[in-house]
Amino acid sequence: MKTRVIISIAAVSLGLLIAAVPQNTTRPYKVNPDQMLTEVKGGQQFISPEEVADMIVQKDPSIQLIDVRNANEFAQYSLPGAINIPLESILNEEYEEILNQDIKTNILYSNGNMHANEAWMLLRQLGYKNNYVLMGGLNYWFEAIMNPAGPGNAVASEEIAKYNFRKAAGSALGSDGSGLSADSTATTVTTSPVPVKTEKKKKKPVSGGCS
Repeated sequence: MKTRVIISIAAVSLGLLIAAVPQNTTRPYKVNPDQMLTEVKGGQQFISPEEVADMIVQKDPSIQLIDVRNANEFAQYSLPGAINIPLESILNEEYEEILNQDIKTNILYSNGNMHANEAWMLLRQLGYKNNYVLMGGLNYWFEAIMNPAGPGNAVASEEIAKYNFRKAAGSALGSDGSGLSADSTATTVTTSPVPVKTEKKKKKPVSGGCS
């Protein structure tokens, strides 16, 4: 899967979403649709799987992975250290201090690009700046990092270096080279996040993350 293809598909899909977004009267948008579309076309919101893998392996304290899938999918599989903020809850006030801050770099992800991009678009239009999207989501993560295809016989040295990095990163993150995909691991690999217990009149804690 090529980076340019991923960005092009995302730009078309988000262009349609931007046109359909209703006017927000309770929390006014700070980025207008034209500016939003320009940013989407430039793919400025994306962080590559290689960059994210390196940050995870290096235990970079400046990032926070945010899984925007539903709680069931998150319970079945998630990236190391990720917390769960489902897309439908992304604008809830209890998450604002996580999503609207300038200390950590938030990296949103879902199975593909679409839902994470929707979340990013909503946050960006509210003026939240420190949020990004894992390019290609978990599907591309498994293709690029956990099960990278070997380089051909006649490839540039940088492609070989990229493959070697992906293999090393995948091994460090638990890949056994068995060719599993995001869909197949959804029922076979678990991270066993602690269930969230909520109490009345208190903000609910975000599930997952590091203790």
